[in-house]
Amino acid sequence: MALLKRMKEFVDVQYQSPKGILGFYFGEKMVLQHRSETKWTINLLNLKKEERVLEIGCGAGYAMKNLLTQPNVQYVAGLDISKSILRTAKIRNRRAISKGNAELIQGNVNDIPFDNNLFTKVFSIHSIYFWDITPETVSEIYRILKTNGTVTITLCNGKNGETWTGVQNMLEEQLIPLMIQTGFKDVKIVEGPNSRKFHTIAVMGEK
Repeated sequence: MALLKRMKEFVDVQYQSPKGILGFYFGEKMVLQHRSETKWTINLLNLKKEERVLEIGCGAGYAMKNLLTQPNVQYVAGLDISKSILRTAKIRNRRAISKGNAELIQGNVNDIPFDNNLFTKVFSIHSIYFWDITPETVSEIYRILKTNGTVTITLCNGKNGETWTGVQNMLEEQLIPLMIQTGFKDVKIVEGPNSRKFHTIAVMGEK
């Protein structure tokens, strides 16, 4: 039992912040696992002209690469805490980075290293589980968004017809109230597709 517990803890750490050669494996595994959620989230962004987009928890850069093929996207930045996974994201998006259309930065959602009012869209896919949901975190997202910009946070809140009460309570008692208090408008939960029997949703709001 102790060995199984240590293995689970190791896997959880790799999902949160992939490291080394195994980090590359976990990064690509997440790309395969989350393709349907990624495409659904990009559709939710409702991209218009000259969009400047930030992905929080960009992982191996798969969503960024998809966004950079969209004609309405001017610039995409990716933020992640893992140096290892950012190397993979740089390889996947090297052409756009060399042209100045993309940028990758190591950092944390609690202290986002970008100027105020810089992005028209901010989104995240399956990274909120690892955030500290605090007023500072939500304020940072609000700060970097332009007026009328939107945030889209995609996650799973259950599996096989069962709702995870811990995740649901986090949304209803922490994230959504903090978003409203910070000034986000039209805050809502959008139901998404089931992926590998997991229930996908997105929390959305507008500055």
